[in-house]
Amino acid sequence: MSITIKLGQLAEFLGATLRGDKDKDITGLATLEEAGPGQISFLAKPQYRKYLVDTQAAAVLLKPADADGYTGDALLVPDPYLAYARISHFFDPKPKSSAGVHPTAVIAEDAQVDPAASIGAFAVIESGARIAANVTIGAHCFIGVRSEIGEGGWLAPRVTLYHDVRIGKRVVIQSGAVLGGEGFGFVNDKGVWQKFAQIGGVTLGDDVEIGVNTAIDRGALSDTRIGNGVKLDNQIHIAHNVQIGDHTAMAACVGISGSAKIGKHCMLAGGVGLVGHIDICDGVYITGMTMVTHSITEPGSYSSGTAMQPSAEWRKSAARLRKIDDMARRLQKLEKAVETVTCADNRSSDG
Repeated sequence: MSITIKLGQLAEFLGATLRGDKDKDITGLATLEEAGPGQISFLAKPQYRKYLVDTQAAAVLLKPADADGYTGDALLVPDPYLAYARISHFFDPKPKSSAGVHPTAVIAEDAQVDPAASIGAFAVIESGARIAANVTIGAHCFIGVRSEIGEGGWLAPRVTLYHDVRIGKRVVIQSGAVLGGEGFGFVNDKGVWQKFAQIGGVTLGDDVEIGVNTAIDRGALSDTRIGNGVKLDNQIHIAHNVQIGDHTAMAACVGISGSAKIGKHCMLAGGVGLVGHIDICDGVYITGMTMVTHSITEPGSYSSGTAMQPSAEWRKSAARLRKIDDMARRLQKLEKAVETVTCADNRSSDG
């Protein structure tokens, strides 16, 4: 699929200041390094400014302060990266599905599927499920008993929704994601693990996006809840009864233990882990590979662990770390000795 749009139309859509030919055809997006005639690019970070001089882009999204000295066509905007994100959808080559049900799909008699929905090959929709208008369900998806998908949802091939999963509007779920699997609930009875039923469900708000192979477990009693606008990357695990506030985002390989509560507008970088039954307040940023072992009650940035070092230096640091208890004891003895000498000197001076 190809699309052509005038530079002036993009300027109007963005509310940008146009500098250049409003009738220039724009056919795609590219980086400053790789852009050619017909493609629009952007400058969002100072380290890429060196590519601006020689770029072959048809036009560039720029902050007004970055436009000085650039003689090519440009759209001047407060936030070039945000502007790029907004116009990227004009050039998205993702195939559009037509409304209707593929003849190989299996749909229960009492399932409700809106005529404007698109149901792909070999999809299964079980009893009592409800599929709203303009939903796309890819090939080999499974929609369990009583599960619901709100208007405009998009499920890539091989998404699994167990029973009683309720999804809001315009939700995007990528391949391999599993929502509503049983949570990890066991009780130890004299050395033998006894399973307890996970009788809750999963509830997602509107405009949620879920990445490839991410798992969201059903609640043990009440639902696991994901708020509006939450963005989850690939290979994330959300355990039972977790609650995630609106517009929180998590990068790949995050693991959230059961019954943790995460506030609104938080960001968790890759590989972050949370223990269960803790609360994270609104507006928290947690850096990559951090292990969160207690509640966070103040907004801000939090980190743990050790950063990368050359191997030889890391081995020395690790060796010192093993000696830290002994070093602490020696320091305490030294402090006491210094205190004793200081007290003796003070007594001598007084005498």
